[in-house]
Amino acid sequence: MKRLLNTLFVTTDGTYLARKGKTVLVRHNKETKLQVPIHTLNNIVCLGRVHISPALIGLCSENKTPIAILNRYGRFLGRIIGPTSGNVLLRKKHFRFAEDENLSAPIARACVIAKIANTRTVLSRTIRDHSSAAGTAQIEYVIGILASLLEELKLPKQIYQIRAIEAQAARAYFSVFNHLIIAQKQDFVFHERSRRPPLDRVNAILSFLYTVLANDIACALESVGLDSSIGFFHKDRPGRASLALDIMEEFRPMLADRIALSLINRQQIKANNFTITETGAVRMDDKAKKTLLVTYQKRKQEEIKHPFLDEIVQIGILPFVQALLLARHIRGDLDGYPAFLWK
Repeated sequence: MKRLLNTLFVTTDGTYLARKGKTVLVRHNKETKLQVPIHTLNNIVCLGRVHISPALIGLCSENKTPIAILNRYGRFLGRIIGPTSGNVLLRKKHFRFAEDENLSAPIARACVIAKIANTRTVLSRTIRDHSSAAGTAQIEYVIGILASLLEELKLPKQIYQIRAIEAQAARAYFSVFNHLIIAQKQDFVFHERSRRPPLDRVNAILSFLYTVLANDIACALESVGLDSSIGFFHKDRPGRASLALDIMEEFRPMLADRIALSLINRQQIKANNFTITETGAVRMDDKAKKTLLVTYQKRKQEEIKHPFLDEIVQIGILPFVQALLLARHIRGDLDGYPAFLWK
């Protein structure tokens, strides 16, 4: 369990949340682990098998403290809120931000800055860990391109300019992605990003991880009362969680790309885990999907220092932290949205 941004995150299976006077009592294995005054909490987020007493639900409803319920994999199940929640006010402001480019462009720029900076980190770590590998010169060249694009983004930009810079950065990054594959190079060859369907094994892995990550971020956004379908950088489209895709840009390199490269280079996923259909689409078998999900969940249990909060948090909580920070910015509590920068 962890307190961040006036939010109580409960992540331990078997935890029991109860009411004691005007406080939230957190118990595990019949021991009280934490006691928090209700007036100090803006949200409670429960991930996994967490039990909540009816008395505490009543206390939270009276104090307008929402309780978000998610399963152990981070899937959003629902929220318990009182009768007069400020949620509607947040959503109305969210919609106004999305309609006003002067408000939405700075958020989009922050997300893209974080994405480019975090892809640079992926490339830099590859050079550090595999300095003698082929393609080092090309990787260093792309690192320089990304640095130049980050310089461009230091100044305010319109949305179409931000999209153009992001597209240029993505092309440069993926142009050397194949050099990041150190093992099984004949079986796992990457030429360019292909989607719907993926046309090679590497793209199949990336697409699967991006889908899982997007779902986690959408759940985090919904848990704080934001609409995951109304984005600032990605255009609105029926059936697409545009805001989740915006925030996912920050986490793709760290949570998807690094996992994909690690599993390939450690040979934990093999060529025989994939089949190629008559149309050329590449599909993973259930064994590969399980390996990806298990690795992803283990990664979420690791801890990292959040660069803005300067606190140690579980990686799995990061999407919720970013969702809370974004909500605070939209409400007017923060001057800007502090996107996640991986170091």
